[in-house]
Formats: sequence, structure tokens, C-alpha cells
Amino acid sequence: MLYSGDVDSSVPVTGTRKAIKKLNLDIQTHWYPWFNEHEFGGYSVIYKGGLTFAIVRGAGHEVPSYQPARSLTLIDAFLKGKPLPSS
Repeated sequence: MLYSGDVDSSVPVTGTRKAIKKLNLDIQTHWYPWFNEHEFGGYSVIYKGGLTFAIVRGAGHEVPSYQPARSLTLIDAFLKGKPLPSS
């Protein structure tokens, strides 16, 4: 799993997306909104081979310090091997 905060000025989402694009991975699940306790958390895309990229709403460079609850949702999904919740 890779993730970026949507207001990260050090490593912006666009930079991470460019790096992922160079891997030439096929998309398994196209961009979808994910939620944390019925609150919009951001967007996610899942690539074939198991890579998930998530954008975390309202987070800067150190995502857990900006959005601890949303970060916990990311970590929980990662550890359980599940996609981020879509509702």
C-alpha cells in the first residue's frame, strides 16, 4: 500500500501517481471513494498484483499526525489484506 495526503507539499499526490505509472501496472479496481466511519476519507485505486494507492483527505506529509483516524483505517485494511471501505 502506498498513500499520500492530499495537501502534502513535500511529496504531492501527482508525484506518487507518476512513479506508480512508471510501473506499468494494470488497474484491478478503478478509483473509488473510501470512508472512515461513514466519513469520506479520500480515494483509492487497486492495481493487479496487489498494490493499493490511497489518497487521504485533509492530510499533509506526515499523514498519521494530520489524520490519525483515517490512518488507522488504512493500516487496518492493509494488515487485514482488504480494500479500503467504500461505504
